[in-house]
Amino acid sequence: MKKDTIFFESNKVEPMTNREALTQIYTALQERGYNAIDQMVGYLTSGDPSYITSYANARNIILKMDRDEILEEILCSYLGIER
Repeated sequence: MKKDTIFFESNKVEPMTNREALTQIYTALQERGYNAIDQMVGYLTSGDPSYITSYANARNIILKMDRDEILEEILCSYLGIER
């Protein structure tokens, strides 16, 4: 008896910009009652993902991002440098 293969189409997810991702992570931390800036700085300086809640998929999102790239963007934004 031959079985046909069933194909599932997943919803295509548009990639987020770093700004969108960080905003989503910030919101998730705030909603869980954390000091979001302190938690995000903790993660960016240490690389320890336990600083970021798993709520709203925030930890998975930040783990897909390059920490050095995030820090470069933050510095450029702070200094008003276009890249």
